[in-house]
Amino acid sequence: MTVLAYRTCPLCEATCGLEIEVKDDGGVGRIRGDRDDVFSRGFICPKGSTLKQLHEDPDRLRTPVVRGEDGELRPVTWDEAFTEVERRLLPILETHGRDAVAIYLGNPTVHSLSAVLYSRFLVRALGTTNVYSASTIDQRPKEISSGLLFGTSISFAVPDLDRTSYLLMLGANPFESNGSLATAPDWPGRLRRIIERGGRVVVVDPKRTKTAEEASEHVPIRPGTDALLLMAMVHVLFAEGLVDLGRLEALVAGVDDVERVAREFPPEAVASATAISAATIRRLARELAEAETAAVYGRIGTCTQEFGTLASWLVDVLNILTGNLDRPGGAMFAKPAAGGATTSGTPGKGRGVKLGRRVSRVRGLPESYGELPVVCLAEEIDTPGQGQVRALVTVGGNPALSVPNSDRLQRALDHLELMVSVDPYVNETTRHAHVILPSPDTLTKSHYDIAFYQFALRNVANYSPPVLPPEAGAMEEWKTIAKLALIAQGAGAATDPSALDDLVIRGMAERAGLDPDEAVAELAPRVGPERMLDLMLRTGPYRLTLDELLEHPHGIDLGPLEPRLPEVLRTASGMIEVGADPFIADVPRLKASLDRRANGGFVLIGRRHLRSNNSWMHNVNVLMKGKSRCTLQVHPDDAGRLGLGDEAKVTSNVGAVVVPVEVTDAVMPGVVSLPHGWGHDLPGVQMDVARANAGVNSHILAGDALVDPLSGNPVLNGIPVDVAPA
Repeated sequence: MTVLAYRTCPLCEATCGLEIEVKDDGGVGRIRGDRDDVFSRGFICPKGSTLKQLHEDPDRLRTPVVRGEDGELRPVTWDEAFTEVERRLLPILETHGRDAVAIYLGNPTVHSLSAVLYSRFLVRALGTTNVYSASTIDQRPKEISSGLLFGTSISFAVPDLDRTSYLLMLGANPFESNGSLATAPDWPGRLRRIIERGGRVVVVDPKRTKTAEEASEHVPIRPGTDALLLMAMVHVLFAEGLVDLGRLEALVAGVDDVERVAREFPPEAVASATAISAATIRRLARELAEAETAAVYGRIGTCTQEFGTLASWLVDVLNILTGNLDRPGGAMFAKPAAGGATTSGTPGKGRGVKLGRRVSRVRGLPESYGELPVVCLAEEIDTPGQGQVRALVTVGGNPALSVPNSDRLQRALDHLELMVSVDPYVNETTRHAHVILPSPDTLTKSHYDIAFYQFALRNVANYSPPVLPPEAGAMEEWKTIAKLALIAQGAGAATDPSALDDLVIRGMAERAGLDPDEAVAELAPRVGPERMLDLMLRTGPYRLTLDELLEHPHGIDLGPLEPRLPEVLRTASGMIEVGADPFIADVPRLKASLDRRANGGFVLIGRRHLRSNNSWMHNVNVLMKGKSRCTLQVHPDDAGRLGLGDEAKVTSNVGAVVVPVEVTDAVMPGVVSLPHGWGHDLPGVQMDVARANAGVNSHILAGDALVDPLSGNPVLNGIPVDVAPA
């Protein structure tokens, strides 16, 4: 006997609906796509069906572990674990101050309802300025660009795939990634339908990816030069009189400044640097301007480069100048049911964003959105002096693999006086921890995509109650994070986490203009994340309730994206600040890059794979089957010239790796490609499948010195390397 349960897959940004068989003995049966899901309509990728394997994984921690005096991690009770955190954390705070503690919020945080809601309160409780997150690895340029243009860090204009007739895509491979910062299930099907209805999909990428193969046209580009291409296209729009702001003309400030700086970037000036002919650049600009509807979309490849913020800015500049911003078929803004920065406050006006309010202790890199660039973390730990980081809290994530110059960070983690990790595995990062507090299995947690609905390609709302009951001895994730916050505040390890929960919900109600007593009574008997979510839905733009979502297990379709300007703006001026000073001031640096001459060496780029999500999914045997995917892709001409055999040694200015070679003409000559998220053979890692498929860590080759100065985001694409036979 089985029953069917429905939930949203939490393993990437696509938010696909799942249909899960639950056996009468509590076991998990078949998992397939939910054909009635209002957003995904049955689409599922290989990762979604592995929630069963994740649930049953013997390597997953089910009880807290604490490191003893002999250096070994041993199981303890929850009370013992929190007592150990209190015993070690409070003296550090008392002796060295709040900034002696750092916190890192990993990518998995935003895939968890409890973690995304409660982690911010842990940050506040710690009171440290040493706050880091995965956002400063691969998306901070987009967040800063959107903030300066539109007023908030999540004001992302996303491509309206279902109605566009022309899509220009840079630095993205959604056939493998399932899309990013533009949430939608079945990106492949949506892209194919653009072509089926007579439209065009143009992919600009140094590699002929699966997405590029299926596109109308693939335009190879030299890695790291996307901003030059986009600026040259802006030049063409102005030079040929193709600029048409449409109804937004009165809302856009700074167009003259953009025209002025673009004059120095004619296609002929950037053709050599980008490896794209001037004729092609002009044609792309004209096609974009002349299309009935069009959108430009850029993602990780445009962020993780030397000019990441400028490239992200220019993506939106092209959408604006061609009149495609905020119109059906163009680039549009979502309206999330649970509210957010673009639905709260005064419509059409706000405070804008303030960046660089402080700088990091060692290098002086600027803060953004309350965080420091994660490239600073290692040096803040291993550099002595006032304010040195002595303790670290990690919530999800695996910075020991994901941060550039990974070897340095791993050495630094060994010297911490305390490391506390909220994580279900002993992985490359948490192997350094003194206390690991396991988050519950996904199937035992409720789910709602607070973050991803902020930039979804269609307005939907879908809540998933837990599929399975809690495992024996497990603690709800919100309680784990709340207890850490209470310890940091000095309330004691024995304090009931509901104390923080009650304080938080009353504050939320008051900020929403409600009477706290009445709101708490109306939301009863719910507590924790469900109570917070219910309040957010009730005060959101659609005035939904959690009970309504429970009555619709396949989700509620709130309709296609609709024009939201000027209401969505939160800039201080109430305008789209297309010529904001930080953008314009950085253009001379872009211009100076044209004077560089290629040294004839190789440049390294990353790549993604459908069966992987950063370093997450490498302990699932069914996803690791088949030939190794952690290979160095090399063009045949380069492989022949170098005499490469089965393995190659790749060397950068900070490190070297030996990796299997895969010869393919999918990469440009002079470019080599190595995926990130691998390197699982480190001592102490307790993930058997991952260790058996270890691969190499590409971020050993990425230096932490070279960053995009506007965002502090590291350069992970276009890294100069030497390649030789191993």
